[in-house]
Amino acid sequence: MASLTRLSRKTLKTALTSHRHLLSRAVATSSAVKASEPSAPPAQKIAESPDRVKWDYRGQRQIIPLGQWLPKIAVDAYVAPNVVLAGQVNVLDGSSVWNGAVLRGDLNKITVGFCSNVQEKCVVHAAWSSPTGLPAETMIERFVTVGAYSLLRSCTIEPECIIGQHSILMEGSLVETHSILEAGSVLPPGRRIPSGELWAGNPARFVRKLTHEETLEIPKLAVAINDLSKEYFNEYLPYSTVYLEVEKMMKAHGISI
Repeated sequence: MASLTRLSRKTLKTALTSHRHLLSRAVATSSAVKASEPSAPPAQKIAESPDRVKWDYRGQRQIIPLGQWLPKIAVDAYVAPNVVLAGQVNVLDGSSVWNGAVLRGDLNKITVGFCSNVQEKCVVHAAWSSPTGLPAETMIERFVTVGAYSLLRSCTIEPECIIGQHSILMEGSLVETHSILEAGSVLPPGRRIPSGELWAGNPARFVRKLTHEETLEIPKLAVAINDLSKEYFNEYLPYSTVYLEVEKMMKAHGISI
């Protein structure tokens, strides 16, 4: 029994010595490989400029100045936070521009009149000049309702009109007061809708005369949308224009933008 114990101890000692020798060779080989590899350059630490603004305010831009032209919004007008106004755009008192609309006044003026509304996803822009000789600016006068997804280009809409959703008004077109353009209609360049008429189609054509009661309802719709916009107006703070205040502060301290 004693001889068996001695034999077991001798075998265990021999195995440990052999494993220790192999481990030492492996460590030495690994060290040699690391020494032969080219050393990686130390990581460079980029120092942050003390003038850097701590947030990306330009990603929130709603009002885009172009040259000397700066969009103007009346104090009591509602412009949704994701609306884009560029260049020569005037949004007058009591009017509203709803979510996703784009008013691009880079070539000519765009005016949204008193208590008028431009609804969701509308695109309003203007050309340099009108082929009809009429004014190339886009004029939306008072108490006008422009339905969602409409496209207006260098047209004039006189007071108290309704433009149905998905409508297109081309260069030089004119919608006279107390008129309605049905949804999905296309008004070709230079076409005029006389006062008090209902037009529809592609291209838009005369349908019938409006009744006196119908003409009285047109401004009521604009007023109702204006009242609804007041509820939205109270829910939003002008976060999307904070970049203007930041730029003023940076200019006042002589910091380049």
